[in-house]
Amino acid sequence: MNQFLIRSLKDNDPLMISDAFASQGWHKPVELYEKYANEQADGLRETLVAEADGQFAGYVNIVWMSDYEHFKERSIPEIQDFNVLIKYRRLGCGTLLLDRAEDIIAHRSELAGIGVGLFSDYGAAQSMYVKRGYVPDGQGIYRNGEYLHYGQQTVVDDDLNLYFVKKL
Repeated sequence: MNQFLIRSLKDNDPLMISDAFASQGWHKPVELYEKYANEQADGLRETLVAEADGQFAGYVNIVWMSDYEHFKERSIPEIQDFNVLIKYRRLGCGTLLLDRAEDIIAHRSELAGIGVGLFSDYGAAQSMYVKRGYVPDGQGIYRNGEYLHYGQQTVVDDDLNLYFVKKL
């Protein structure tokens, strides 16, 4: 049975995280996590890291000022870039990460926001967010800074999202 520890990102974590994802075939550059560490030091985000029996298992970010227009206008913190290594999924790691993120947000906001992709790779996340009480924000589908409208065509990829909110 895995024991999960949730903690804040440390300066020496970026290489370890990047390597852990590379070992399962995902390209997540070390520079991304260095950026997260710098933004955390500047108070712009909080990056939470999960460890299972001392090994990296996953992470999630809280971005205090979202780039997503609807959240930004309302000062809704956004939960972003939520990732758990495949071997630690469905063991409670993701639930613990989101629980901690929501607890931290609740000290500063009564709402939490989250975006999710719209194709099948995001199916488990879509279900998880709804089960946790997140509801669509009512703004529709969003991609690269714009809301999509009836009849508009787009590419379905990681940038096509639907955003949700939860009252904490």
